[in-house]
Amino acid sequence: MALQDAPVPVTETRKPLGARVRHLLLSQEGVLFIILVVSVLFLAARTDKFLQASNLLTQGRLMVEVGLVALPMTFIIITGGIDLSVGSILGLTAIMLGVFWNNVGLPLELSVVLALGVATLAGFLNGLFIVRVGVPPLIMTLATLAFYRGLAEGISEGRSVRGYPEWFYRVGQGDFLGLPTQIWFLIIGIIISAVILSRTTFGRTLYAIGNNEVGARFSGLRVDRAKLLIYSFSGLMSGLAGWIFVSRVTTTRSDMGSGLELDVIAAVVLGGTSIFGGTGSITGTVIGMILIQLLKNGLALNGVTADATIIVIGLVLIFSILVNNFIQSRRQVE
Repeated sequence: MALQDAPVPVTETRKPLGARVRHLLLSQEGVLFIILVVSVLFLAARTDKFLQASNLLTQGRLMVEVGLVALPMTFIIITGGIDLSVGSILGLTAIMLGVFWNNVGLPLELSVVLALGVATLAGFLNGLFIVRVGVPPLIMTLATLAFYRGLAEGISEGRSVRGYPEWFYRVGQGDFLGLPTQIWFLIIGIIISAVILSRTTFGRTLYAIGNNEVGARFSGLRVDRAKLLIYSFSGLMSGLAGWIFVSRVTTTRSDMGSGLELDVIAAVVLGGTSIFGGTGSITGTVIGMILIQLLKNGLALNGVTADATIIVIGLVLIFSILVNNFIQSRRQVE
């Protein structure tokens, strides 16, 4: 007698379409996307300028620096770490770019490359002290926040650099295929970061570190190397954001990037990445940073003061954290 095929267990991919849709809508990214849609509809109903193409493209241009830095910050927070020095690295990059070109006399193209190298080295030093010396990420990056900012101010001596050639401004002020040039940098960064985090062994290693670093080490995962890479990546992306920032505002100043770390961390946490590590996604971070930028712009167009805007964003962030905690508790019960 022929043996009958054993029943195939029902997996996540074999769930009915309705169940999968409900699971997606009740995820952190799904809830945040609904909040984003509702916010856009509400703000659009209040002023017709909000959804104009010129306004949206301008907001996209202003969002790029935060977005670029938020990508590696997602990696870092997933591992249970933090990087508070990103704004200072941005400012240091801007100053070094101007110094290499204006003071040292190097070609501007080489100056950009060297400034990005300095930014990457700054991120690598963060990771090196965290991995080799054992300094907690919060303490280490808080120290380098002050150190890199002081270094930028000392090197610049309060002077700014202007008068860059016209081609230099195309990155921060130009357009390509109908979109601001810097948005293409962000799109490419989002795609690469999303693939790394969700489709590679390295991405799974980051989640494993965030969930149980000791267990990850005993499993043979190269935890120290992964941390060095993500902090170096954070430095590189902060430097890239600094280059774009200088190109957009046409000058270099040592105070560039002040407070950037707060906007970046808010976007990442709002996107559902747990500050304790182990969970998060690039999709959530992207929705989070878009929501914050559109709230700032929409509320400003409606005459809301900057202080009130901060309060609104804070309330949205608190609500998002509560939703994330509720979702996590539901998943543990299931």
